[in-house]
Amino acid sequence: MARPVNVVAVDLGGTTVKAARFNVQGAVEETLRLATPSSEGPEAVVAEVVRAATALVRPGIAAVGLCAPGLIDDAAGVVRYASNLGLRDTPLAAAVADRLCLPVTLEHDVRAACLAEQRLGLGAGVEDLFVVVLGTGVAAGIVSNGRLVRGDKGFAGEFGHIPVHADGELCACGQHGCLEAYVSGSALVRRYRRTGGIAENAADVTARLATDPDAARLWAEGTDALGRALVTTTVLLDPQRIVLAGGVAAAGEALTDPVRHALQDGLTWRAAPEVSISPLGADAGLLGAALRATDASGLPHSCNGRAEVTAPGQYTPR
Repeated sequence: MARPVNVVAVDLGGTTVKAARFNVQGAVEETLRLATPSSEGPEAVVAEVVRAATALVRPGIAAVGLCAPGLIDDAAGVVRYASNLGLRDTPLAAAVADRLCLPVTLEHDVRAACLAEQRLGLGAGVEDLFVVVLGTGVAAGIVSNGRLVRGDKGFAGEFGHIPVHADGELCACGQHGCLEAYVSGSALVRRYRRTGGIAENAADVTARLATDPDAARLWAEGTDALGRALVTTTVLLDPQRIVLAGGVAAAGEALTDPVRHALQDGLTWRAAPEVSISPLGADAGLLGAALRATDASGLPHSCNGRAEVTAPGQYTPR
């Protein structure tokens, strides 16, 4: 991490709440995984995040970093909207800060992954970087001139909703032809099942590329759509490097080879930027949340004084 402090990070996902405690060397000391209780309502989701952070905080922890999907107001520490979690205008950072009396940061999960890539992964030393996370949905983190781009309202990076096919597949957002409707993990499974195939996740689809023409066709359509979207990204932002991350990126060269080909085909007048698979794996968001917490350690913070740490894992209400 950037400074020698101990921090806790929590990554709130649609199905899992992941948490970790990092020591002063940036190494993980302890981890925790909890099921996200989305079906129980927003209060239960917030309570589970607080529970995860509380379970890992020990005396000497300097700050807590959170990351979550959706529309994130990082300055206010508020989840403005996360449809899969049932959160709207939810002050998630304040809920954790009030419990633990520590500085707490909140970041968009993909921007957190991009921050980790910038400092710890393939983005180290790269001034202009584009990180695409291909998971249940699709989103991107943007680094321009060495700075993480957030946009006017903090909503930059909704890469999955770039239109790639006019009047194409219906996307969950209500639009037709979005990138996410072709190359996200959920889209690959949904489209494959429509052909009569059996798949639980994107890995089940990619495992059949050599033996099932339907799987191969849908994969080719998805990678071509991603390449097309990256053509738009390249001519607009001119990134030095494009990094692919998330569960779908586990396909490795089966993903990068056709995407590189489609990207270069769409750039007849210039060379394509590098396209690589992230080395950080599924914990990139957690690492980015820890980096944000490290940056915030020592900063003034507010809490209502409801709790304090008295021993490892034990808390006493005031």
